[in-house]
Amino acid sequence: MFQITLQQRAASVEALLTDVLSDRPQNGEISRPPRLMAAMRHGVLNGGKRLRPFLVMESAALFGADNLAALRVAAALECIHSYSLVHDDLPAMDNDDLRRGQPTVHRKFDEAAAILAGDSLLTYAFQLIASDETELAAQQRVELIAALARAAGIGGMTGGQALDLEAEKVKPDEDGIIRLQAMKTGALIRFACEAGAIIGNADVKDRERLAEYGSAIGLAFQLADDLLDVTADASHVGKATGKDAAAGKATLVSLHGIDWTKRQLAGLVEQAEELLSPFGEKAALLKDAAHFIAERRS
Repeated sequence: MFQITLQQRAASVEALLTDVLSDRPQNGEISRPPRLMAAMRHGVLNGGKRLRPFLVMESAALFGADNLAALRVAAALECIHSYSLVHDDLPAMDNDDLRRGQPTVHRKFDEAAAILAGDSLLTYAFQLIASDETELAAQQRVELIAALARAAGIGGMTGGQALDLEAEKVKPDEDGIIRLQAMKTGALIRFACEAGAIIGNADVKDRERLAEYGSAIGLAFQLADDLLDVTADASHVGKATGKDAAAGKATLVSLHGIDWTKRQLAGLVEQAEELLSPFGEKAALLKDAAHFIAERRS
């Protein structure tokens, strides 16, 4: 059931993104440069599980929220996530040639196109949420925009990427690694879950509960990713592996080993399930998501 729902949510997000990222000018735009749009589409429509959008939509469903509004917020989050990958792959950052089994944007187009595509995906995400077509109260849209900006900005994803680059030169201690990962990877996943509660007009207690669930599975996601970097090959995961060790980066896997990491993942899944327990069977798919994240093979 989980895999089917994940695929269905992914298909709906991709359909919306295909529509809103067409070459056709929308909402008063003067023009949309075709090559820029092609680079944006390559960055966001080149596969992927769409896990973050799934978390937005399933978290919103807990509270009976409007599905179309949740879909548009989910698509906005996927634009942010995809922009980060486009920029992370650049030579000045991680210098990757492969993403999701396909050439990275700067390899298929060029570096300038990749920078502009990332910039455009970032800014368009906020346009999606702010639009009147996202049928939420103005206060909800403001809260979503503010929360997403925090998660994507200096105290979240981009700040985490800065720490990650610094970690290639000076290895952080365990607390530093956890902080880096909570910012670079965890912040957007935490937002995905909290966003569902905002869309669903949940009370403060439930909003905090969903955010904490997001933090738990966000750490699990990064631990699983680091584990894959050690144990999997590029053809299986669709991107280069072994890069952390080659760059001399410290990870929790390198500090504590594979067996410790697997125990931590099991504990995080248990924590996630406990946080969702007040929602009963309504949260079954979100519980399955925690297992999927911790046990993934790609």
